[in-house]
This record gives sequence, C-alpha cells and structure tokens, in this order.
Amino acid sequence: MPKIDIAKIPVDTRTGYPPPHDRVVVGRERKRLGNAAGLDQFGVNLTTLKPGAASALRHWHEREDELVYILEGEVVLVEDDGETVLKAGDAAGFKANSRIGHQLVNRSNGDVVYLEIGTRSKIERAEYPGIDLMVIRDEKGARYTHRNGEPYK
Repeated sequence: MPKIDIAKIPVDTRTGYPPPHDRVVVGRERKRLGNAAGLDQFGVNLTTLKPGAASALRHWHEREDELVYILEGEVVLVEDDGETVLKAGDAAGFKANSRIGHQLVNRSNGDVVYLEIGTRSKIERAEYPGIDLMVIRDEKGARYTHRNGEPYK
C-alpha cells in the first residue's frame, strides 16, 4: 500500500463557483488525498477552514454520497432545517438525492480541519437551495448554470 506524503501535496484553494458566489469559500484549503493516491471512484480531501470560511455553498448532490469527519476545531453544519455544532471526533453524512442542502461554516476563532469523503460520479448534478445556481457534470465536462440551464458568464 503506497504511503501518501501529505506534506508534498499542494494546497488547493480554487473554486469553480462563479462570482459573487465564490467568496463564501475564501479561506478553504484542501489537500486532495484521493487524487494523490490515484483514486477515481471516490474522493478524499484533507480540508482546513479558516475562521469565517465555508466548505461550500449550501448544496445537495443528485448522485454522490458525502461524509465529513472533524479532526480539529469546531464547525457549524448548516442544513435546510437548522444548524448543528460539530467538534473533533464528530461526523456527518449526506446521502445522494436527499435534497437536504448542507454546508460547513467556521464561526470560531481557530482553524477547523476535517476529512471530506465522497463519491465521484461521471454524471452528476448538484443544486444550491436559495440561489440561482446548479452544477452539471456529464460527457461535456462540468459547468455551473442558472436553474433554467443557462450558463454563467
């Protein structure tokens, strides 16, 4: 089993969100462990959220399951029906097509470190409740669109 040298994995701060939606994840840093291991059936990220940063816009996936496991710090899980504080040792999972929008938000004064684990489906759609945004991934690639299917420009 090949060991992953985590120290050598570059930090990824990119987002594909179109402006102004991209601002919510400023302060999110990921080390893409799954990519470093050559995994293609599921992704694993070692993610750090700086104070004030969110993991993503509140969203749900049509085909992909997700799981987060908190390693350090305290973060707020924001879902459609409320909020839950997650601390080191806590986990949360999100079944594909549950239609429950979710995100993590760091409202603390320190960093939050957690593992993100999720399915990698070649065909996918995710929706973002409360805003005019969707992401579609298919044979044409991944793209953000308005709810009516028009691309963001």
